[in-house]
Amino acid sequence: MKHLSILVPDDQTTMSTVACIVGAFQVFTEANRAARRNAFKVELVSAVKGAVLTQGMMSVVSHVAIDEVKKTDLVIIPASLVRSYDKATKHNRLLIDWVASQHHAGAEVASMCAGCFMLAATGILEGRICSTHWALSDEFRELYPDVQLQTDRLITDENGIYTNGGAYSFLNLLMYLVEKFYDRSTALHCAKYFQVDMGRDMQAEFSIFSGYKKHTDDLVLDAQQFVERNYQEKMSFEQLSSTLGTSRRNFDRRFIKATGFNPLDYLQRVRVEAAKKQLEATRKTVNEVMYEVGYNDPRAFREVFNRITGLSPLEYKLKYNKENSLLSI
Repeated sequence: MKHLSILVPDDQTTMSTVACIVGAFQVFTEANRAARRNAFKVELVSAVKGAVLTQGMMSVVSHVAIDEVKKTDLVIIPASLVRSYDKATKHNRLLIDWVASQHHAGAEVASMCAGCFMLAATGILEGRICSTHWALSDEFRELYPDVQLQTDRLITDENGIYTNGGAYSFLNLLMYLVEKFYDRSTALHCAKYFQVDMGRDMQAEFSIFSGYKKHTDDLVLDAQQFVERNYQEKMSFEQLSSTLGTSRRNFDRRFIKATGFNPLDYLQRVRVEAAKKQLEATRKTVNEVMYEVGYNDPRAFREVFNRITGLSPLEYKLKYNKENSLLSI
């Protein structure tokens, strides 16, 4: 039998922490029942035995302390307010060290939503890819620039390190883990039992792009502001870089370093964000929106929109415009 450790962090918690812990415990317990075998011994693990996590009207009591778990096979880190090792409480630092040691001993590790900050604090994410809630992307990049953050992704899986996007998408990660550690039929059972859509693999459709601006490169900041003011117009980055007094090659290098995107991708994301707002809130057709945000090729617009959001413009409009049944498409 394998061992699953669901972490119970100390103090730096939210209601989402409780939801992640309860959800993980319930899903794996049901997976054991559905598979008719105890594939995992599921335990809530804290820095000290009998730790109580209280959030509002709900409390969670851990089963065991970390010094009682000599070896575990899978660690699940719930969402929490832990952001870095030096800002963590004493007990949370113990948990961070324990996760690192268990991973080095062969354990796989999964983080949920903001739990990626605690995971990154262990050092084992350096150079790897991960996802988290799109609203936390700027903060995460600032703290962990050596981690390849991919907030478009709902789930990442890299050699036994799993992460997921924000909020209750942790349920999708749990279905993924059940399929990986049990089998497809058990995962389908759990998806039906808990009514989770297994088809989702992107969180991009939920994100709101605002562009990372907490950097110190004033030239890039000027370029970002220019793009955001003039995205509807035909844009030459050769001309923009020249206007800003630098070569195109240096401009691209500095832009990517400061924002995480190349200039063209940044422009495309600004345009798509503007298109999303119009598709959500107006009666304009997809073609009208396309022209207004700077595109004149329907195929190119569809391809860029789909790459960034995971949906076609029409699918997005039908899904998020409350008057879609009355719209002339």
